[in-house]
Amino acid sequence: MANLKRGFILICDDDEQIADSIKEELVASDYECDTVNAGDDAIYKLKASPYDILLLDLNLPRVSGIEVLKFASSNTPFTQVIMLTGSADVNTAVQCMKLGAYDYISKPFQMDELIQIVEKSIEKKNLLTNNVVLSKEIEQLKGVNIIGDSPSIKQLLEVASRAANSELPILIQGETGTGKELLAKYVHSVSPRATKPIVTLNCASFPDTLFESELFGHEKGSFTDAKNTKLGLVEIANGGSLFLDEIGELSLAIQPKLLRFLEAGEYRRIGSLSTRKSDVRIIAASNKNLDQESIEKRFRQDLLFRLNVITLVAPPLRERREDIIQLANYFLKLKSKSRSQKILSEEAEKFLLTHQFPGNIRELEHLIERSLIFCDGETIFPKHFNYNFYPSSQTKVQDQGDIGTQLEKPLAKYSSEEIEKIHIEAVLKENNWDRDISANILGMSKKTLYSKIKKYNIE
Repeated sequence: MANLKRGFILICDDDEQIADSIKEELVASDYECDTVNAGDDAIYKLKASPYDILLLDLNLPRVSGIEVLKFASSNTPFTQVIMLTGSADVNTAVQCMKLGAYDYISKPFQMDELIQIVEKSIEKKNLLTNNVVLSKEIEQLKGVNIIGDSPSIKQLLEVASRAANSELPILIQGETGTGKELLAKYVHSVSPRATKPIVTLNCASFPDTLFESELFGHEKGSFTDAKNTKLGLVEIANGGSLFLDEIGELSLAIQPKLLRFLEAGEYRRIGSLSTRKSDVRIIAASNKNLDQESIEKRFRQDLLFRLNVITLVAPPLRERREDIIQLANYFLKLKSKSRSQKILSEEAEKFLLTHQFPGNIRELEHLIERSLIFCDGETIFPKHFNYNFYPSSQTKVQDQGDIGTQLEKPLAKYSSEEIEKIHIEAVLKENNWDRDISANILGMSKKTLYSKIKKYNIE
């Protein structure tokens, strides 16, 4: 189970009786605690586990409190250090604060006073963590709203809510643009881990070396550009959830390292010999058929077994047509913050209800964005969608020169892969084959777009 206590504290004092007494009081206040009685033991513990707080005595055998503080400041910057000092050590304690300690408390002290300092340092630690999370454009969620009343969405959310209360890994499958990341965030927001971060990592966005560094972190000097120690996302997400998007793009070289973490919750930063632990709930997503990828030896079967304990399938928009107008109006309101509210005409609603949406919800969002650009009045008509990539699903017409081919049958009779191929080709041609722009419009990484081009033999 996740560590849902108020914080994880390491107590380092050369007096075993004092350390045990502090631990007893903190455990009674719902903190989880470890104790050590020497400086080198504290460093060993800090290497192995992500502590929120270090209560650190200055006078320690073998390695001094000052040296432990320097190690913590350089290697575990989120860990807040509170110095435990004798009355004669106050000046030294002030110097320690300049080295990165959060605060100090002089012995003998009242336990209530120590707990107050601990509570404030936990708040600071959480603030620092959240700032790092936000700087990486990763949210700490307080709740997620999924739009839709269709039976398929209601059933999906019911299953997702039940799955959220477990600690088992979840695999979300579905076509591009169906809202897999939003579903992952929903699972996290209704889980017991909701007060901790959900951290997102797109597996298609990094080469192997950078992916490993992003996921597990690296030590200072471990490679040419490693000028500082870097915390991995598994450490930032400790106690929360880790969302691995496009996991089907993960290389065979990295898959065993992820598998090891899934099996034991253990990892090593690049350049480190120390094994660390982190407690995260894994949620993965893919628009690929991972069973087929496993059969064709592109995805490890043992990793798939670990990930695919609970499977959620995000339905394509064409299978939840009851939600289309509700979603469209939601995007109209969301995107019209600085404009007067526009409404959909009956003709525009009919267009949306009969369209196949190969790009799913993301495509609908882009349609609404375009309509707000091209509509000068208050009512949106089909022409305002400026939608020249496809004919209507009910017609068989010549594309207006952008695709350059005539469809041989009504679009409704094409398979989802055929529709996706046409959609990708159309976007590429519309943007003069610029992959950066096209990938952004399609809502996928350049690596994923490149693999789709190869898969569909688009020239």
